[in-house]
Amino acid sequence: MPDNINNKHVFSLLEVTQSIERTISNKYTNSIWVKAELLKLNHYPKSGHCYPDLVEKSDGKVVAQIRANLWKDDYQQINKIFLETTKEPLKDGINILFNARIKYHPVHGLALQILDIDPNYTLGDMIREKLETIGKLKEEKIFDRNKSLKLPLLPKRIAVISVETSKGYSDFRNKIDINPFGYRFFYMLFPSLLQGDKAVNDMLKQLARIRKVKDYFDLVAIIRGGGGDVGLNCYDNYNLAKEIALFPLPVLTGIGHSTNETVVQMVAYKNNITPTDVADYLIQQFHNFKVPLDEREKKIIEFAQQILKDQSDFLMTSGNSIIREFKFLLDKSKKSLSDSQSSIRNNSANILKVNRTGLSQHTKMFTIQLKNLIHQKSSNLTQLENHIRMLDPTNVLKRGYSITWLNNKAILSPDEAKKGDILVTELYSGKIKSIVESSNILLWKKRKHIKQPSKNLKRS
Repeated sequence: MPDNINNKHVFSLLEVTQSIERTISNKYTNSIWVKAELLKLNHYPKSGHCYPDLVEKSDGKVVAQIRANLWKDDYQQINKIFLETTKEPLKDGINILFNARIKYHPVHGLALQILDIDPNYTLGDMIREKLETIGKLKEEKIFDRNKSLKLPLLPKRIAVISVETSKGYSDFRNKIDINPFGYRFFYMLFPSLLQGDKAVNDMLKQLARIRKVKDYFDLVAIIRGGGGDVGLNCYDNYNLAKEIALFPLPVLTGIGHSTNETVVQMVAYKNNITPTDVADYLIQQFHNFKVPLDEREKKIIEFAQQILKDQSDFLMTSGNSIIREFKFLLDKSKKSLSDSQSSIRNNSANILKVNRTGLSQHTKMFTIQLKNLIHQKSSNLTQLENHIRMLDPTNVLKRGYSITWLNNKAILSPDEAKKGDILVTELYSGKIKSIVESSNILLWKKRKHIKQPSKNLKRS
């Protein structure tokens, strides 16, 4: 009952707060469903209770705010179901639809006691965010920008965004370093959180660092091992997806076994799901280059061996021909000599003189013909040896010949290349990688020598 002080009805603070408590209890007898933004969860691990701050915003301004209570047992059950449905835990900054009772306590004041949270409402909000991100990127015509980049023929310099102690990064390193073909890669870690509220800013920060040194790398790999689908919501963030879509280097992702592809995975140059898949993809790029190279080398060796065999057969045939002609001339000379001797015996000394003269003439003629034949065959043999020597690929390259490749195909005319194409020129002592500035004039930019034997030769 109120006191009477100076003819005034005066209530104590407790009476007022108890009156408010009774009024609210009588007015709000049932729980109600409310939608709001979970500004801050305020979870206390020691007690297990949560004291969320709930707000409603309009045009970015807070138009309503209230404190809530979420007791330990309710929190554990709600968070478990929420995680199973949305693949994300309850956290700051998400929109929720919750069932609560309006409570007023004389000491603690007004609060909402949360009894349940509908995860499907939040899931729908997350899906809306994802669709909005996709819509913005497509409206800005940058959704497929990163996919349009060209991966180097041999992508060996990798900027890795990952957690240094993660299993995914360890799997990636083991696969790259101990590949069965002995291919060598260079990779550098740019450490970053890969899930949770701070992951977006962390990854944007590392991408900005890589952008400054982009000329030292061929691609970026974002790899994350384990965790399933939990924590993948950050990869639907518009700012992160836009940065990857516009990034000047191809971006490869391996962020987990997600059944629901994130926007970052969609806009990346290549999504390989796991870190090991990323490593396999890069190794395969080297293998795709090496196999046809080995085949061309084998064909050149077989071609050279066939030429040597053909010339050897030709030399043997020519030698046999010389021997047969020599024997023929020798037999003819012997017969002529025998006829002369018979004639000498049967005729006079004059006939002997005539035949001796004839023999001398035949001998000189034979000597001249034999010398000419030997000289001719020797000259032919020298020409064949020079021809074989000229066909040696090493000698051809030493004379300044080279081969120019575009997408694993040798080009014969500047018209086959267009501005921006990356060419690989094979020389005697290595390779030169270049960028086409014009279809008629090739401006060379020396990248890195790769000591490999040249194939399919062409004047450089």
